[in-house]
Amino acid sequence: MSTVYLNGNYLPMSEARISPMDRGFLFGDGIYEVVPSYDGALVGFAAHLSRMQNGLDAIEIPLRIDAAQWREIAAQLIERNGGGNLGLYFHVSRGADTKRHHAYPAGVAPTVFAFAYEIPPAPVPDKAVVTPYKVATAEDLRWQRCNIKSTSLLGNVMHYQHGHVGGQDETILYNSQGELTEAAACNVFVVKNGVVATPLLDAQKLPGITRYMLLAILRSDGSIPVEERVITLDELRAADEVWLTSSSKDIVPVIAIDGQPVGDGAVGDVWLAAQTLYSAHKFEF
Repeated sequence: MSTVYLNGNYLPMSEARISPMDRGFLFGDGIYEVVPSYDGALVGFAAHLSRMQNGLDAIEIPLRIDAAQWREIAAQLIERNGGGNLGLYFHVSRGADTKRHHAYPAGVAPTVFAFAYEIPPAPVPDKAVVTPYKVATAEDLRWQRCNIKSTSLLGNVMHYQHGHVGGQDETILYNSQGELTEAAACNVFVVKNGVVATPLLDAQKLPGITRYMLLAILRSDGSIPVEERVITLDELRAADEVWLTSSSKDIVPVIAIDGQPVGDGAVGDVWLAAQTLYSAHKFEF
């Protein structure tokens, strides 16, 4: 992928330049979103834009780009980068000041950056094709505003690395009360006796777009009961199925946690039903 968007211009990635005084570089002072696109069809675009604006408002970055402008940037990136299956990364930092100072500077224009990158074809509801995850667990040591999709991801990166160095695909996190929060880069679902549950949203969890869409789809269909509630680490370990959700992964079945099998250690039937529904309706948002 060679063409990027930077502050109103489309240019080769090799020519894109951002000041070393940009607060995104110095402080991780920014917000981002990642939107999957399959042959030009965007998944959950309106919800992604809403979450981005909520994040910008939460950290007081004075930028408002309307939905039509963001869609035009997305369309241009898709066209200029050859189409196909692309992830679209949107990044807004507070911008570059003339000095490094913790307080928000006045009169600084935000930096707006976006690029496209190749992603695999859309996941399909097929037990023989899906790649299940094996994950680790760890106590959540990140900051207490995880509901903001900040570009400052060091806590998430360190938790992800904890699983990675142990040969795991992700790390599921829990708080000091032994309650699930999320994974390093995903939301978490558990299934017990056919009922799907996911932790309630609060400042410990990112309001995932795939999480939101999956809950809406399952509730609209009505064939699979769903709950949002507190889920304990003990419930995670006793679950029949465990899933991870994110925009880049759809719904990923987890078959092992800390070296122990989830349920019978195979991809479950409830996952198959949920992924089938999600695949059928995810372009409607």
